[in-house]
Amino acid sequence: MKRHLISAADLSRDDALLILDTADELARISDRSIKKLPTLRGRTVVNLFFEDSTRTRISFEAAAKRLSADVINFSAKGSSVSKGESLKDTALTLEAMGADAVVIRHGASGAPHRLAGWVRGSVVNAGDGTHEHPTQALLDAFTMRRRLGSLEGRRVTVVGDILHSRVARSNVLLLSTLGAEVTLVAPPTLLPVSVGSWPCEVSYDLDSVLPKSDVVMMLRVQRERMNAAFFPTEREYSRRYGLDRERFARLKEDAVVMHPGPMNRGMEIAAEVADSPRSTIVEQVANGVTTRMAVLYLLLGGADLGGEDQ
Repeated sequence: MKRHLISAADLSRDDALLILDTADELARISDRSIKKLPTLRGRTVVNLFFEDSTRTRISFEAAAKRLSADVINFSAKGSSVSKGESLKDTALTLEAMGADAVVIRHGASGAPHRLAGWVRGSVVNAGDGTHEHPTQALLDAFTMRRRLGSLEGRRVTVVGDILHSRVARSNVLLLSTLGAEVTLVAPPTLLPVSVGSWPCEVSYDLDSVLPKSDVVMMLRVQRERMNAAFFPTEREYSRRYGLDRERFARLKEDAVVMHPGPMNRGMEIAAEVADSPRSTIVEQVANGVTTRMAVLYLLLGGADLGGEDQ
């Protein structure tokens, strides 16, 4: 693996499978009574979050702590960054602290790439602008693999606000690397201009795609990034692109439903669909910790995984 994880496109098929296989091994350890491993003892992981994301930050924090790393949480709200300190100055501060890995979430696309040029440690992109979120794609692939086995030839449908979704872009890149066939379904106004160059199909008709899908991933409608121009009304969006009970009934018997969260229940996904046994939404959260453990472990070259509990 390379030194950083900034884009899902950085991962070869072998890299991706190594992370998923390592996560499988770590998941077995997580089932034991003592969950901590000494593998990253003495290493420092900094969570550098310029945007709020409690779930992702806690997931990375839990992952680092289970590997016995020291964790520093750096929230840019109320810090010297909000007083005008630049990303570069912050990077130099982290460098002086001896950070071995920096997990960064930033509102500007490309910020993790810039940071990687300024620090000696590994940089992990935990979401940048509307660009990418590679560890979310990895935990999604891990979840699919546990439910369906190999992803080779599997049909994955990603539905909703593709335009504002870094999850969608990372998933398309990673899933195509792993041999899955991805179809994006959205109103034309919620697709990026560049989507024609992505390794996937595009459809505007959810009902025609659903019966062939092995996985349906619903994306949150990001109301905070929108005005009314993207679709006429929430009710109309839900009618055409929501996964309600009737659409759910048309899925194949072994198809699974995913959502990166947080959900707008009743808008993009019906409550009974979100809570059904074929939904992986709760699993995705648990799998996020395991997958991020695998990423940190591989990037920081931790000691042997078979290490004794201490």
